[in-house]
Amino acid sequence: MTKTLKCISPVDGSVFAERPVASQKEAEAVIASAKTAQKEWAARPLEERIKLVMAGVAKIGEQNDEIVPELAKMMGRPVRYGGEFGGFNERASYMAKIAEESLKPIIAEESDNFERRIEKEPHGVILVIAPWNYPYMTAINTVAPALIAGNAVILKHATQTLLVGERMANAFAEAGVPAEVFQNLFLDHDTTSHLIAGRNFGFVNFTGSVGGGRAIETAAAGTFTGLGLELGGKDPGYVMDDADVEAAAETLIDGAMFNSGQCCCGIERIYVHSSKYDAFVKKAVEIVSGYKLGSPLDEETTIGPMAHVRFADVVRKQVADAVEQGAKPMIDASLFPEDDGGAYLAPQILVDVNHDMEVMREESFGPVVGIMKVESDEEAIRLMNDSHYGLTASLWTQDPARAAKIGAQIETGTVFMNRADYLDPALCWTGCKDTGRGGALSEIGYQNLTRPKSYHLKKA
Repeated sequence: MTKTLKCISPVDGSVFAERPVASQKEAEAVIASAKTAQKEWAARPLEERIKLVMAGVAKIGEQNDEIVPELAKMMGRPVRYGGEFGGFNERASYMAKIAEESLKPIIAEESDNFERRIEKEPHGVILVIAPWNYPYMTAINTVAPALIAGNAVILKHATQTLLVGERMANAFAEAGVPAEVFQNLFLDHDTTSHLIAGRNFGFVNFTGSVGGGRAIETAAAGTFTGLGLELGGKDPGYVMDDADVEAAAETLIDGAMFNSGQCCCGIERIYVHSSKYDAFVKKAVEIVSGYKLGSPLDEETTIGPMAHVRFADVVRKQVADAVEQGAKPMIDASLFPEDDGGAYLAPQILVDVNHDMEVMREESFGPVVGIMKVESDEEAIRLMNDSHYGLTASLWTQDPARAAKIGAQIETGTVFMNRADYLDPALCWTGCKDTGRGGALSEIGYQNLTRPKSYHLKKA
């Protein structure tokens, strides 16, 4: 019997999509065709590769009216937010813009006696393992620059967003990217691990859980395959005594609750100076109390179901455990009667929390945030660093020098001042500690998707 992958819609619990899993033999045949096609693809002029990749991006844009409700049915994001094409296009466009400069050789010497340079060569075939929470934007972070740099790409997408990889590969093929150069595969975990262990890829980029990242590292052990691991987060916000409370609350709470809290760089814990604490909490509660939980296909819905019941159960347990330990829930559950004990989960704000509580230590990846009062920058820094994650930190102050000084002391990949939950393609998307290793986007993204090759040519 052929094994299948099933996308269970969080909207109603039905099977929304189903696809057969490729066997290892079938997957190896696909990879072999990619390796053959990659050589010719890399030999094409850079300008041609850029043009074809951006044509593929445009094809996805043409499908946005179909993609938005499809995403709502697969992972629950409300249709009112219009999908991901804005960020998808922004990231690909920026990487296309900097490609020539980022990929040009590094010239050490060009004289009558010597030519010494470092070329940036593609790895070959790159495996992209993409997550369901922002399935198009997270995939394009690697797909676009990998193809532009001359690699072939195999995309394995999350089961929860089963149709995304298929759509992307088909769109890019329609735009003129050779079908063997960018292919989608439906794979189970075991086959994926065997393929990595078998040295089938020049580089693997994985976005997902810490456990998933460990599994990738284990599979790649001893193969010397390059890895990019973008893993979990427990991102903090710090509201200082000189902050604009209204602006801070609006941005941080949106960063905590948007997409039902299912954001890699979502805000999961907030520290507020005692002088601003009461005003901040009041505004935060006001914002969340105005949300409408419901079907993501309803234009009035502002917060949809979580992508799967098991994800909602994790958040419910964290909240219940915190309350049992003394935390105070600030959101009236009666405002959200649609919370059915399944995928539909009411948002929650917790106060009187501390770092003994799992909700302040472990990734929630759901619509809950804990708010703590602090008395100083030193206390806030200590608490922000009291985490085994390090993706982003959001600092709220009128003083850029103060933000930079504090930012230098935070163990994180990105420091924001007066904004949150945003990925700037001009900056490296990276993390530290259990959040992973490597970096995507920016010029550094191209460095990770290529390998240096040195030429030392002595002339006659």
